[in-house]
Amino acid sequence: MILKHPATGKERERSGGEPRTTNNRMELTAVIEGLRALKPGQRYRVQVVTDSEYVQRGMSEWLPGWIRKNWRTAGRTPVKNAELWKALAELAARHEITFMHTYGHAGHPENERADALAVAAARAAAKGA
Repeated sequence: MILKHPATGKERERSGGEPRTTNNRMELTAVIEGLRALKPGQRYRVQVVTDSEYVQRGMSEWLPGWIRKNWRTAGRTPVKNAELWKALAELAARHEITFMHTYGHAGHPENERADALAVAAARAAAKGA
């Protein structure tokens, strides 16, 4: 995950991993941790750039329906990773956030760097498993 201040260009990188997890869980966790890294008590305008359509569409399209349907999908099954979606929704409500999708491995500098951080973290987590 990379936090980048739009005016100063200052960046902060963080990464991590869990053994035996899924890519979707790690994509959600990255956004959650990025929002947790913001100074508490302040409202920020945030742009989340992600190569995860799951995260982008979840936050931009699906979340209101899941909440309305008590964390059930259109097919009436429980939402996968609901605990992470709930944490993300709570953090997102504190800020003005837009979610933008970019294609992975398409040359977006921060996305390429975030991918390299994620790969390194996944390898480290696998060694520790």
